[in-house]
Amino acid sequence: MGRHAATPPQDIRIERELSPRAVLTGALLGILLTPSNVYAGLKIGWSFNMSIIALLVGFGLWQSLARRNGKLPAWTLHESNINQTVASAAASIISGGLVAPIPAYTLLTGQQLDPVPMMAWVFSVSFLGIWIAWYLRPSLLNDHGLKFPEGMATLETLQHIYRHGHEAVVRIKVLFGAALLSGLVKWVDGFIWAIPRWAPTAQLERLTFTLDPSLLLVGFGGIIGIRVGLTLLFGALLAWGGLAPWLIAHGWLLLAPDASGPQFARLVEWLLWPGVSLMVCSTLTALAVRLFRAPRRVSASDTPKAKAPFSAGPALGLLLSIALVVGLQAALFGIDLRMALLSIPLAICLAVVAARVVGATGIAPIGAIGKLSQLTFGLIAPGQVPINLMSANTAGGAAGQSTDLMNDFKVGLAIGATPKKQVVAQCIGIFIGSVVGVLVYMALIPDPQHMLLTEQWPAPAVATWKAVAQTLTHGLESLSPEIRWAIFLGAVSGGLLGALDSLLPQRFARWLPSTAALGLAFVLPASTSLMMGLGAVLTWIVSRRWPSLTERFAITAAAGLIAGESIVGVGASFWEMFRSF
Repeated sequence: MGRHAATPPQDIRIERELSPRAVLTGALLGILLTPSNVYAGLKIGWSFNMSIIALLVGFGLWQSLARRNGKLPAWTLHESNINQTVASAAASIISGGLVAPIPAYTLLTGQQLDPVPMMAWVFSVSFLGIWIAWYLRPSLLNDHGLKFPEGMATLETLQHIYRHGHEAVVRIKVLFGAALLSGLVKWVDGFIWAIPRWAPTAQLERLTFTLDPSLLLVGFGGIIGIRVGLTLLFGALLAWGGLAPWLIAHGWLLLAPDASGPQFARLVEWLLWPGVSLMVCSTLTALAVRLFRAPRRVSASDTPKAKAPFSAGPALGLLLSIALVVGLQAALFGIDLRMALLSIPLAICLAVVAARVVGATGIAPIGAIGKLSQLTFGLIAPGQVPINLMSANTAGGAAGQSTDLMNDFKVGLAIGATPKKQVVAQCIGIFIGSVVGVLVYMALIPDPQHMLLTEQWPAPAVATWKAVAQTLTHGLESLSPEIRWAIFLGAVSGGLLGALDSLLPQRFARWLPSTAALGLAFVLPASTSLMMGLGAVLTWIVSRRWPSLTERFAITAAAGLIAGESIVGVGASFWEMFRSF
């Protein structure tokens, strides 16, 4: 990024910032976009940053209203920033545990939190992350070696739509067109006519090799890129087309002779172990290497400096967040207060690690942070599932919200926004996200014990947290020798690939398989990996033929495909829930 990208357009007069309409717009978009991430997190274990969607829609809405009513004041650059801060904070609430440790806790203990306690818990760990980010802000934003690529992408989009308003309107049309198409396909498949899941043979269907008519998966494929997409295809062939039939042939994995249709639930009980060990070891290895190699110097430059004058407000906010997290661990999960207090310094340390990695690479290592905290509590308090999951959830949730706000702080620093107002917007966002996210999760998954880790809801993040907690609680001795060997081979492969990915120059590393995607392919149905791989390949082909068109519209169209299907899917779940009353 050149230095010109770090300064706002000089011809734009900035007047309003934390205005009621900016907050309300962000809140409404957060309500609409949060279900997309909850839905996608339960489907494929990944989420989508909603900042750019919020910028485009907010800008398009208020520019359109201004044209119809000349008395309306202009929608300012700072209002756009507050709007995207509220919306992205709400949508990022899934890092608070909604699609990983909370369902895993239910699966292992049989205890399901009621809606209000679950909202309070998700809010509290995210609230802690906000204040950690506040105190990290001066040192990290003044570190010239940390670019925060995701924040810079949001900044460039923000500046672009103000310089080229017509382009923003065209992108909004593409976004809504893709969402309408994706939602229509989901509606037809769910209410009008069940689109058949075609498979070449009955044996391949049993192994989950079917074509799933999900445009959400195609949309995610368009975002993840060709490397990750091809890795998912390779991983599906390796796990479901190679390893699964071999296990069945050797009698290590038994299926009923008369079983028909996809046998995902039975097969994934075995395949998740090598997949999880590969993901955990690769991400931890890559995290360690990136952290070791991350630049630590603070160099002077002519860019704006982040300052944090002493104020009692942030200190009280941090103390309140600590009291909430510690108190709720004891009240909701019966965790000893000493263990609950221990989760705070661990959360702070791991949030610092996550923020530095995000600043250097743009990749949020939330999965690795969660596993690292699980391993830590597994050593400190072996055999205790609530501590292993929910105390570890504190670190993962705080790190996720902290990195989201750090990206927003990067944008705010460049355009001269007020940090305290950004914190207020972030707090509003996580409150909305906590309420909406929990309601959506409970509507989608009313019965976690029977609905999760199935072909419809693979929930790979849940499977990962559950597997790690089981292993640390019962020990590897509780698993069969074959599974232990699979875990060992997955761990060695993951560690090696993670190290190579971080150490090799980019021109060589890009030819390696994506370790996260390779491990994920063992946990997702082959049909899901096939459709995401298809989306990646199609996007790559179009980019080779029409590069400028792809650069302008690929991400926007993909976001529309994701939002359209997830909103209709969530709406259908709410409709069924209301009909049952």
